[in-house]
Amino acid sequence: MLEKLRLRLANPDAILPLAILGLLVGLLAGAIIIAFRLLIQYLQSFYLPPGPEDYTSVDVLFRLLLPTLGGLLIGLIFHFTPPADRYIGVVHVIERLTYFHGYLPLRNAVLQFFGAALSIASGHSVGREGPSVHLGAASGSLAGKWLHLPNNSIRTLVACGVAAAIGASFNTPLAGVIFAMEVVMMEYTIGSFTPVILASFSATMLSREIYGTAPAFIVPALEMGSVHELPVLFATAIAVGLLAASFTALLHYFSKLMTDTPVWFRMALGGLITGLCAVSIPQIMGVSYGVVNDTLLGQVPLWLMLSILVLKLLATAAGLGMGLPGGLIGPSMVLGAMVGGSVGLTVSTLFPGEMSSHGFYAMLGMGAMMGATLQAPLAALMALLELTANPNILLPAMLTVIVSGLISKELVGGKSIYLILLEARGLTFRHNPLAQSLHHIGVASVMNRNFAASERFSTREALQRLMKQSPQWVVIKEDNKPQALLPGADLALYLKEESGDKEKQEEEKEQIDLMEIPAARQKLTPVPRHVTLWEALDMLDKAKSNASYITREDSSGVGIYGILTRKDIEATYRYSD
Repeated sequence: MLEKLRLRLANPDAILPLAILGLLVGLLAGAIIIAFRLLIQYLQSFYLPPGPEDYTSVDVLFRLLLPTLGGLLIGLIFHFTPPADRYIGVVHVIERLTYFHGYLPLRNAVLQFFGAALSIASGHSVGREGPSVHLGAASGSLAGKWLHLPNNSIRTLVACGVAAAIGASFNTPLAGVIFAMEVVMMEYTIGSFTPVILASFSATMLSREIYGTAPAFIVPALEMGSVHELPVLFATAIAVGLLAASFTALLHYFSKLMTDTPVWFRMALGGLITGLCAVSIPQIMGVSYGVVNDTLLGQVPLWLMLSILVLKLLATAAGLGMGLPGGLIGPSMVLGAMVGGSVGLTVSTLFPGEMSSHGFYAMLGMGAMMGATLQAPLAALMALLELTANPNILLPAMLTVIVSGLISKELVGGKSIYLILLEARGLTFRHNPLAQSLHHIGVASVMNRNFAASERFSTREALQRLMKQSPQWVVIKEDNKPQALLPGADLALYLKEESGDKEKQEEEKEQIDLMEIPAARQKLTPVPRHVTLWEALDMLDKAKSNASYITREDSSGVGIYGILTRKDIEATYRYSD
């Protein structure tokens, strides 16, 4: 029964089983994200008062030592971890999707879980969305790997885990779906939406049982006063676009700085920079959502917004660039809120009159910064809507998100910050329409099962019995291992032409060498049953072959599921196109 499910999931139209799996992956990812958040809260309970994190309540020396020693501890943990297990975060997820078909190792996820919890609890200027994405993606990947599902469905389950993680972590189910498709998968497919939506739904419902249904930011229904505020919207968008480009460049700079030094030293240094910034402005520590909420309510003065903007920019870029585990979306939204609030407050001071609260512009800056940094405008708009529960923000946000994104895109080369960091590792994101199409189809859904197998040397009588099955292909084996592929029509023609004239009784007993008879034989390449058509095409290219036999992933190559030729793959792409 499970084997039938695997074969069915190779088809991209297997929506029902994928929907059920997406629902289950959502529950799994949601439970892991809840455990992750509870661990952070437990660690913070030792030195912070109950309620939203408030680092202003601790003394100056503690604010300096906490991130510094926390960075040193995390660095030592990473130092004694094998290098291959140190890769974590959203960039790691994109890398594994691009180069490893969505297979995410368990050890990296475990390091992410505890490392990011320590990093956030230590007051570093990082968010929890990056670790959440990694943990959610690993949930989907490991579940698919445990069930031995085909790779095309594992990619979908990774997207399910990502959407579930964002939904459960921030109470933003719709933004989770868009984020998974626009930022991580970087593609939209109709077949993927159903399981991804169900995964985000189940994870968010589970999270709401623990954390309630309230949005992340409780603010009044702010909205634009009149069309005369359009110049201020443009000013906010321009400022955010420049900030996003600066943030990307600064993060890239720190990620390339001192790469020859031990990892524990770099992380301790990143923590020290955060601690020095926090000495004067403790609001930059942690996710900083409390000060964002105050800014949206118009309760933060201009000097504090500018101070948070400068110091949090430095602390976030240094901490993440030096390798501290954590996310960058949360801090980037804080930065956007500060620059938007600063622009709004400055303009309202210079030109008093009927103008929206500067909290309104802080809200716009928050979404615009996310969109410009990630080059994901739709995900930013959905996140802004769900984080604030304010539909009045959508129309002006459409302008600021797009304008700021265009400015940042021109300055950083048109790529999201994740792709820039991926390239800093010497890797390139590979994406083209052909790959996108073939990645969603498993070989088991296209393979030809109308085949028969024969040893290389066989009698005419045995071959005639074989041809009574009317196979389209004949697999030629030698020492019980497939060697070549012979068209059934060619073998039938040979048997017909050579029969009847000379001592038929003797001819039926003679040994025929199937590698020598006139026929259009093709070299055979083994392809595991779980791979996608894109992987199969790559295997054929490397083997310089045009035909393959599909076998179990754990077999020795004897058991054959079906036959797949290069023409079959090309026909599938032309048909789907």
